[in-house]
Amino acid sequence: MSRIGKLPISIPAGVTITHKDNVVTVKGPKGELSQYVDPSIKMIVEDSQITFEVNEDSPVNYKQKQAFHGLYRSLVNNMVVGVSAGYTKTLELVGVGYRVSNQGNLIEFSLGYTHPIFLQLPSEVKVETKSERNQNPIITLESCDKQLLGLICAKIRSFRMPEPYKGKGILFKGEVIRRKSGKTAAAK
Repeated sequence: MSRIGKLPISIPAGVTITHKDNVVTVKGPKGELSQYVDPSIKMIVEDSQITFEVNEDSPVNYKQKQAFHGLYRSLVNNMVVGVSAGYTKTLELVGVGYRVSNQGNLIEFSLGYTHPIFLQLPSEVKVETKSERNQNPIITLESCDKQLLGLICAKIRSFRMPEPYKGKGILFKGEVIRRKSGKTAAAK
């Protein structure tokens, strides 16, 4: 059995879970999420806990069942945490002249290119930008969907990946970039 898959998920107050036709729907104060669960995994909702078991009658091979066991337990756990507490990611723009602003869910980036970059976020994600004098601009993203939030953060980082020579780019708050030394002076 999968070590992750064996762990039960506790259901917090205010969260409801429905399971029908291999689709799990989780509703809570922060939103509603759905996820398909493979038929080779049985989901059992009892009291205030969810447990996952491998369905031995399924034609899927043993290794694949073990992988699904941990995967779907993690996905459902992320959904339960998301609809009850939510997820937050903070990005920092490090570089001279880098700016960011937003109007609703439309973000405008100025990252040293000849043109501004616009990114329209889905309605499930809340964004807040902060630009203060003598500090790097900060983007705070909040959502109940962990997968969607990670995808958006990856997209934003792709506009200016952190580089190891000057340390410029779009970084997660608190991320440390390993610096490289540049070219050394010519040998005498």
